[in-house]
Amino acid sequence: MNSLFKNVEFSKVLNLNDLISYQEGQVISRTIAQISSVNITLFSLDKGEGISTHVTSGDAMVQILDGAAEITIGDNVFNVEAGETIIMPSDIPHGLEARERFKMLLTVIKH
Repeated sequence: MNSLFKNVEFSKVLNLNDLISYQEGQVISRTIAQISSVNITLFSLDKGEGISTHVTSGDAMVQILDGAAEITIGDNVFNVEAGETIIMPSDIPHGLEARERFKMLLTVIKH
């Protein structure tokens, strides 16, 4: 089978929270799908960890699965909790920080 999805089981009900674990003092990622225009990745960030401010060429949707994140988009800071979603527009600096540990599903769609 030639699938665009990887690192997940097919034809099985999955809980995204269970597909990635926390590691003390680390940011962990697990790519679910990646092609030139779309990237879907699970992340877990331990408390105090983050993803530094950067710019991407695609719009990025963050879905918080567990915990809470502080997300900066341009000059705005958002506290996003489990069950909530935020979209970070392309070409605007953004970054994330774990005030408490959290898991997220990141979907980036490039122009």
